[in-house]
Amino acid sequence: MLWTLKKCYYRIYQKVLKIALCFMNWKEPQLLEGEGAVLKLPNLIKEKGLNKVLVVTDKGLMSIHLLDPLFEQLNRDGIDYVVFDGVQPNPTIPNIEDCKDMYINNNCQGIIAFGGGSPMDCAKAAAARVVKPKQSVRKMRGYIKVNKKLPPFFAVPTTAGTGSETTVAAVVTDPETHEKNAISDPCLRPKYAVLDPALTIGLPPHITSTTGMDALTHAVEAYIGKSNVKSTIRYSEEAVKLIHANLEKAYNNGKDMEARNNMLKGSFYAGSAFTRAFVGYVHAIAHNLGGMYNTPHGLANAVILPYVLEWYGPSVYKPLAKLYDIAGLGNEETIEGKAKAYIKEIRRMNRAMNIPDKFDFIKEEDIPTLVKRALKEGNPGYPVPKIMKPEDCEKVIRLLMK
Repeated sequence: MLWTLKKCYYRIYQKVLKIALCFMNWKEPQLLEGEGAVLKLPNLIKEKGLNKVLVVTDKGLMSIHLLDPLFEQLNRDGIDYVVFDGVQPNPTIPNIEDCKDMYINNNCQGIIAFGGGSPMDCAKAAAARVVKPKQSVRKMRGYIKVNKKLPPFFAVPTTAGTGSETTVAAVVTDPETHEKNAISDPCLRPKYAVLDPALTIGLPPHITSTTGMDALTHAVEAYIGKSNVKSTIRYSEEAVKLIHANLEKAYNNGKDMEARNNMLKGSFYAGSAFTRAFVGYVHAIAHNLGGMYNTPHGLANAVILPYVLEWYGPSVYKPLAKLYDIAGLGNEETIEGKAKAYIKEIRRMNRAMNIPDKFDFIKEEDIPTLVKRALKEGNPGYPVPKIMKPEDCEKVIRLLMK
């Protein structure tokens, strides 16, 4: 009886949230696209009347001089800049505070987030702290806790995976509790994004594969959920088509500019889908593996995705069958056959790109905490096809263990 009441509450919450989202601003970022598009960014910044910006990135990208052409163009266009390159792989609250302080102390007027999901998340949260100086990062976690216009924000992804250049979320790690939580607010959605495939050419194969499967997870979880609208359905379907057609090409030949460009667009579409339609238990578990063990987010999603889809069972057969057809995977005829074949294809892709099918680091004593935190994130906020009980979540986590 109690579980039935809980499920009713979760579904009512999700329906009310879906209705509320209809009244929010879902304007997409203004895009600069194509090879060399990043060099057009300084002129756009200049047109906005900005004289000084904070560039948020990480030391890895700085060490390979990927930002040098942007810096040179900023100099040519007379735009002053300072660089915060201290972003950690899973940005923490102190990390965000340091970034915020650099912005304020240098009298910056806007932010360029350059890199993968971590620089994007760090920059978004830091920008939120700039405009809400009396509100801590911890108090921003959850839905619509910022609700204030950010400084001009320019997103330059260097991976085709997180879709953070078009999402309303920033994921933050709390180093004290080892929790990984999201700040979700429409004001966090970047107003400008650069999709330049040349910036992804140097990605190592394992980053190409895991970030690409991250994008696929975004598209699939958005598509099978219960908060879709016409636009998110269209975005998910387009993302799935592009990712299935191009991810392994980009993995096998990192210099394939067309595949890289298509993956960036696929990641963008997937991000546009899930930022309104939400994700599900794959992300809820992945976030907490990241918080507990510092597991790379894309890797976690790639490994977890087929297990959660199998747990959903018949509740996802119909949408997965559609994705099977959209991806052009074969000649299965029944809905159940197509759905199971689609999950099998995800496993094949993981194997083909040397992604493991299990983890060897999950500790038995951590399972109760992982279950509790994953379901705290997932329920009631994620409009999943089928709602997990604690014992269901534990079962899935145990399947992930070697």
